Amino acid sequence: MTTLKKGDKAPDFSGLDQDGKPHQLADYNEKKLVVFFYPKANTPGCTAEACDLRDNFERFKANNYELLGVSADAQKAQAKFKEKYDFPFPLLADEDKSVIQAFGVWGPKKFMGKEYDGIHRTTFVIDENGIIDDVISDVKTKAHAAQILK
Repeated sequence: MTTLKKGDKAPDFSGLDQDGKPHQLADYNEKKLVVFFYPKANTPGCTAEACDLRDNFERFKANNYELLGVSADAQKAQAKFKEKYDFPFPLLADEDKSVIQAFGVWGPKKFMGKEYDGIHRTTFVIDENGIIDDVISDVKTKAHAAQILK
């Protein structure tokens, strides 16, 4: 779906998290950044994915990774999701879809025979220099940390 690939420069995004705090690519200079896009807060697959990342958070920190979740949910929904599952990473409330579109993960989807536009669950691993190191489009929600920290 996305046209971004390993070796490309990551989009220079900016957005607000669940608390209204701004985040942009430049904030993560000299750190590796995992940006994971998920369709909707508090749904089974998204919860499994984010909880797997939470449960492996110390491994990410030990390897100089920061994590950033992104969906088109409102700030309030992201705040509830983060609080309910005690996520140690911020969740961008990308309601205008500017970050989602910058990474090219919005488009037609099919679910139970219906077609609609939505977020394609995709994760981008960005190196310390802002270059995409990996694009994971076949996300295994219950074992996503292992896919990233391979």
